[in-house]
Amino acid sequence: MVTGESQRLLADRYRLCAIIGRGGMGAVWRARDEMLNRDVAVKEIVWPPQMDQAEREIARRRAVREAQLAARLRHPNVVGVYDIVEEDDRPSIVMELVPFRSLRDAVIEDGPMSPAQAARVGLSVLAALRAVHEAGVVHRDVKPANILLGPEGRVVLTDFGIAKAADSPALTISGVLLLGSPSYLAPERARGGRASPASTGFPRALSTPPSSRTGSRLSKRT
Repeated sequence: MVTGESQRLLADRYRLCAIIGRGGMGAVWRARDEMLNRDVAVKEIVWPPQMDQAEREIARRRAVREAQLAARLRHPNVVGVYDIVEEDDRPSIVMELVPFRSLRDAVIEDGPMSPAQAARVGLSVLAALRAVHEAGVVHRDVKPANILLGPEGRVVLTDFGIAKAADSPALTISGVLLLGSPSYLAPERARGGRASPASTGFPRALSTPPSSRTGSRLSKRT
């Protein structure tokens, strides 16, 4: 059932229908674009409580810049970014609605992938990251929950809510706040270093987060 909160109209255009995902940086909604009469996904970014006003303003400007860059991408393995709107000094990113299972859910529900399946997914993610990096964006939160598996072998990298514009050093936060999923951070990021294409690639080598090695693996050995 849709609640009163989920009936909210964002920016007089996007009708929020239901939450389809949550994370440390906000919620993802299934929404209706009432101007173009189509379903979309809306990532509402919620700032961590430890961020002060200056950090939030830096992050807000960065989010706008990242969405502008990501919107230029046209790639079958990258979720489409349609729009960015702001309410109460918080940006929301409007994206293509991709109603697929995540890699995380697929492994939990179906068990380990075969080596061939894992290789196919990995190559698709590499293709997505190559396109993203060529556009000047560093994703910063590549993890199984942000990789969607569709029909006919389509693999989609999603969730650009905390991506980083590689050519925007002036928009980086100088404090110790780390944006991303701690279990999938590259060592240099965990030590406070800058995000880069190399650090984005770190999670691809991990079958499970470093902090949970006893969990399921993405591929099974033959």
